[in-house]
Amino acid sequence: MDFATIIGIVLSVGMIFGAFMIEGGNPAAVFLVSPFMIVFGGTFGALTTSFTLKEIFSLPSLFLNACMLAKGNESSIKQLIEVMVNIAEKARREGVLSLESDIQGELSDKKYDPMLRKGLRLTVDGSEPELIKHMLENEISFYEEHQKKNASMFEAAGGYAPTMGIIGTVMGLINVLGNLANPDELGPAVAMAFVATLWGIGSANLFWLPVGAKIKLKTKLEVVQKELIVEGVMSIQAGENPRTLKEKLEVFLSK
Repeated sequence: MDFATIIGIVLSVGMIFGAFMIEGGNPAAVFLVSPFMIVFGGTFGALTTSFTLKEIFSLPSLFLNACMLAKGNESSIKQLIEVMVNIAEKARREGVLSLESDIQGELSDKKYDPMLRKGLRLTVDGSEPELIKHMLENEISFYEEHQKKNASMFEAAGGYAPTMGIIGTVMGLINVLGNLANPDELGPAVAMAFVATLWGIGSANLFWLPVGAKIKLKTKLEVVQKELIVEGVMSIQAGENPRTLKEKLEVFLSK
């Protein structure tokens, strides 16, 4: 788990509502049905218009994924370099065909990027170096575009939510202005009108936009790992010295 995502959301929301309560605010005053319907219902409606239903239904899983550690963190990069060096040593000692057992065995574990198995499989099958590199780089490109699209859904919601909040406030003020004959009810009505803006701006800046930014960050780290795999596979295919390969791959630790 990447606890930074959860801690960040809980901390920001907790501090804001904590300060509100310290100043004598009543939490029940901001948990109102109408503003919720306008802000969140309107936001999801706009998202549904902008994206497909399949993409909208994937939002919960994308959020859960954002709460997990990126595969391209420093520890996983170090582990991957060690694995690549061991594979290179075996390939030089026993030939690339000996990697078949690793592909079907240890490397089939979910902790390894499937692209590693794919690259080694192409190498074992005797594919041309240019073809291997082209296929792996295409996979990275498509993966990056897919993840950018996932992040764009959260960014789009972060743009719609404040606007929905303003719409809710305007609608509330319309009701207020239509009820000027009852001055005793104006104060609570105005307060309720601004609750929509609170939820619109709050949800955008405390949830939608930060989660979108986390997906982009994870994508950047995971792309670095995939680039390392491409470099390692091509070096193994070329029969490079394992020590040279290790030095070459350790550059990725500084990215």
